[in-house]
Amino acid sequence: MIPSTIRRGASAAVVALALAGAARAAAQQTLTTPEQQFGHQIGADYVLPNYQQLVEYWRKLDGQSDRMRVMSIGRTAEGREQVMAIVSSPQNLRDAERYRDISRTLAMGRVDSTTAARLAADGKAIVWIDGGLHASEVLGAQQLMETVWQLISRDDAETRRILDDVIILAVHANPDGMELVSNWYTRNPNPQQRTMAGIPRLYQKYIGHDNNRDFYASTQPETENMNRVMYHEWLPQIVYNHHQTGPTGTVMFAPPFRDPFNFNYDPLIVSGIDMVGAAMQNRFLAEDKPGVTQRKGSNYSTWWNGGLRTTAYFHNMIGLLTETIGNPTPMDVAFVPARQIPSGDLPSPVAPQQWHFRRSIDYSITANYAVLDYASRYRQTLLTNMWRMARNSVQRGQRDEWTVMPRHVDSVRAAIAAERGAAPGEANAVMVSGGQFAGAANPVESARYQALLHRPEWRDARGYVIPSDQADFATAGKFIDALRENGVEVQRATAPFTVAGKRYAAGSYVVMAAQPFRPHVMDMFEPQDHPNDFLYQGGPPIPPYDNAGWTLAYQMGVKFDRVLEGFSGPFQPVTEWNVPRPAGRVASGSGGWILTARQNDAFTAVNRLLASGQEVWRVRQAARGAQAGDFWVSGSVPRAQVQALADSLGLTVGTGARPSGATRLRPLRIALWDRYGGSMPSGWTRWIFEQFGFPYQQVFQQELDAGNLNPKYDVIVFVDGAIPERDPRGGTNAFMPDPATLPAELRTQVGNVTIERTVPKIREFLENGGTVLTIGSSTALARHLGLPVEDAMVEAGQNGEQRHLPREKFFIPGSLLQVRVDNTAPVAWGMETQADVMFDDSPVFRLGADAASRGVRRVAWYDSATPLRSGWAWGQQYLQNGAAVVSADVGRGTLYLFGPEIAFRAQPHGTFKLLFNGLYESVSKPAVQ
Repeated sequence: MIPSTIRRGASAAVVALALAGAARAAAQQTLTTPEQQFGHQIGADYVLPNYQQLVEYWRKLDGQSDRMRVMSIGRTAEGREQVMAIVSSPQNLRDAERYRDISRTLAMGRVDSTTAARLAADGKAIVWIDGGLHASEVLGAQQLMETVWQLISRDDAETRRILDDVIILAVHANPDGMELVSNWYTRNPNPQQRTMAGIPRLYQKYIGHDNNRDFYASTQPETENMNRVMYHEWLPQIVYNHHQTGPTGTVMFAPPFRDPFNFNYDPLIVSGIDMVGAAMQNRFLAEDKPGVTQRKGSNYSTWWNGGLRTTAYFHNMIGLLTETIGNPTPMDVAFVPARQIPSGDLPSPVAPQQWHFRRSIDYSITANYAVLDYASRYRQTLLTNMWRMARNSVQRGQRDEWTVMPRHVDSVRAAIAAERGAAPGEANAVMVSGGQFAGAANPVESARYQALLHRPEWRDARGYVIPSDQADFATAGKFIDALRENGVEVQRATAPFTVAGKRYAAGSYVVMAAQPFRPHVMDMFEPQDHPNDFLYQGGPPIPPYDNAGWTLAYQMGVKFDRVLEGFSGPFQPVTEWNVPRPAGRVASGSGGWILTARQNDAFTAVNRLLASGQEVWRVRQAARGAQAGDFWVSGSVPRAQVQALADSLGLTVGTGARPSGATRLRPLRIALWDRYGGSMPSGWTRWIFEQFGFPYQQVFQQELDAGNLNPKYDVIVFVDGAIPERDPRGGTNAFMPDPATLPAELRTQVGNVTIERTVPKIREFLENGGTVLTIGSSTALARHLGLPVEDAMVEAGQNGEQRHLPREKFFIPGSLLQVRVDNTAPVAWGMETQADVMFDDSPVFRLGADAASRGVRRVAWYDSATPLRSGWAWGQQYLQNGAAVVSADVGRGTLYLFGPEIAFRAQPHGTFKLLFNGLYESVSKPAVQ
């Protein structure tokens, strides 16, 4: 159900647009051409209109044309208005609310087939076309302007038919980025010297390129705006996401995509993508536009959730991606000999040549028109299929259903091999091409083998219960927020209830599988099982497009139960966009207030209290009413203030006297490493710090190299990519412009961390009592400091030398693994003894024999030969006993090594405590005598 406040606001906007359109529907006024507006055609060499100019032009056209309406869909991270142009025939725009309601009704899949057929016949196809998401890929926003212009100005039969049959949502995906990049490119008065190089910061305030990795977590305002339009308001049948750049030696990559595809979504998505992709390719060939590759012409697949076009798959929408060359500065199509041979993946090669930006605009228009023509011709089919997929999802959630995964097939193969006396390694030989069982004597035996795949315990869940009595229920509420913003139906228990013999408290959340976006529900709760994908048998693995595993419930540490039978209870739909946090519980008593470290937002409360001058202590040994790691707050803080804080954050607060041995905290002085041009891991960490109230300062290489850091900072955080692994001269190979070419205020940001100059200053900071947190590749600092910490993922080479395990033996792209945690270590206080961590080709450590004597300790480690929880882990047995988290004494200071990505894209709330504890240990650990 769409929240009533959203429905009312969106409906009012559409009605207002329709009324405005009716006043000028008699005829179009003379339209202002791009040349008249900008002084050049869109896509001309060496020019690049910015976002403000785009909005001004669109609003002018809105006043001149009865084919388009411009509306705001929300504010950006920097406070700009994010606009969407709705383009269609004047009549469709007048009836926009009706067509939007038809699309939404069909997308829910809960009307009967007769009603669905009538609505599909009456409705209009809704097609989303965006641009500018990755702002340095400047073609996206420019083609969006040209597309809108052509749709409202052309009067050919095809355009009129498209406008009659289709409502186009032209969405600018990143206004802040376009303003930054366009202004940076055009800052040089000499057009021939203009360049994209050296953009000073991320082109989204916090996350830059990762704004296309945020759509299931929905953390950023632009993502929220677009998710609301896609999954609550308009429910488009096609989502087309424009990107750059095309594979070398081609002009563009376009669908279809390579395998594997995700097992959770409806197979109609796969065939739908192929059909639209074929229409695109046919149009390119018909218009003599060569150089468009597909399928294995690049690495793009449909496995991963989380991108703008990929999250759409889990909502029964056809998601499209193109990657196209082009830049306002003319470029060349590279000569790649292999790309000159026609194939099914590249039917028409393109000759090497000079390439101008306008040609990329023309290719984009061809692609857009191919999609819109398809949507017009197959309007009714698209609407009907969206209803059919939603209905399939609802029905599958109401019955016993099995999603066959590779691990299930492997298990069945092993069982058959065992029956026939085959060796375990010969299990695959039992199967022949096409999936039939070799030597299957009759249908009875085949049916028995099939039954092995339908074991009762392998059934898909009918629903999921998130108990309200879990330790950090407030974080579970943030998980529910992410589901709700993606249109998932969630219910809340109004009274205690029992399911499958287990009693649950009121306030628990329930997510039923029988709902239209069931694929997204399954993908957020269930582990991904990426198939083994190799270039050839025994060869190197083919890396996935993005992560192989990401189960959000696991990442966030949410406790839930899978329910395999149908159930009901005293449940009411959750209608809020962001669910209220659970009511705070403040115990009666005296002496002071105790905040449990098991709740992430206890750190938020501490940060707020310290910022307001209140007295807070860290409990270091378990005492009556408190555990090690809890926070004790002075009883001078009034109960009303504590209750308000607890209610705002959903905290449980105890009472008691200050435990013996507790250490008093002071406000943190955090230095967060960053670089010129911006670091995405650092940007995500900035966002996390701001969400949880941690004060911080960005620190760049020049300040680090200057030394004398202890008087300014308690702790320095080096995210992945900050500290070089081997090069004693260079840094992390990030591009650094000549400071003389930059404005004065940017020059102090230029430079890379080096082993030669920066590491000695970090050592000095540590030895003088500072704390350093390193994540991912930056854990190489331990080696530079000469600590007894080695790479655990090595083997002996032919000459006896140690080498990293080759990918043929060990390969784990972004996946979730389980680690054992020593939660008595201060950096792990508040955690359980097991945790799911995001492993992304992450470092794994082996401690030297003298580690303990030198104050080097493991905090978390892989205690199993099968730690994979979600994703793909080839050779995971090599991880066993390898350390994931290590703490080390360096002089009077402490170094923390976090191999896994504990803050990855702000998703793994379950490992945030490692980061937060590490920060607070810098100001709470007992003084060293």
